[in-house]
Amino acid sequence: MSAPTIRPATFADLPAITAIYANAVRHGTASFEQDPPDEAEMKRRMVSLLDGGFPYLAADMDGALCGYAYAGLYRTRPAYRFTLEDSIYIAPDRHRRGIGRALLEALLCESQARGFRQIIAVIGDSPTQAPSVALHRAAGFTIAGTLAAVGFKFGRWLDTVLMQRALGEGGDSPPAETRRA
Repeated sequence: MSAPTIRPATFADLPAITAIYANAVRHGTASFEQDPPDEAEMKRRMVSLLDGGFPYLAADMDGALCGYAYAGLYRTRPAYRFTLEDSIYIAPDRHRRGIGRALLEALLCESQARGFRQIIAVIGDSPTQAPSVALHRAAGFTIAGTLAAVGFKFGRWLDTVLMQRALGEGGDSPPAETRRA
């Protein structure tokens, strides 16, 4: 087993990205979507993120795309323009191989280089998603709070844990006003 190679995602990655996400939607609680979007919708989402100047990364291992990650605005109101929310998805047969860690580390570097100051992880179904909480904690995120019973999927209520990490100087200084809402 080789280490993952992290690179910018491309439109050629969309079939694999769509399949990975569809599995997460159908069988997991990391996403609160109930019906997996098709490839055209996944492309629309990717275009929106890339056009907005946000990082969108892919991980290759052993000759195949095995995961992806991106960051987009945490909220769309102008005052939030320096704060991102991360998303990381790994192929179901590739969990626990360091792919998520490699993607998150690269995503943090890319986000900071683009002038963002905070990043939020919104982790659904926190007891089940303990590995995601541990991954984010290892990358310097701290728990900011838990929202109880805010999602309903697979016949049960799901909590969401919010984790936060500063990028660069975080809130210690004003940001460069290069990002406009």
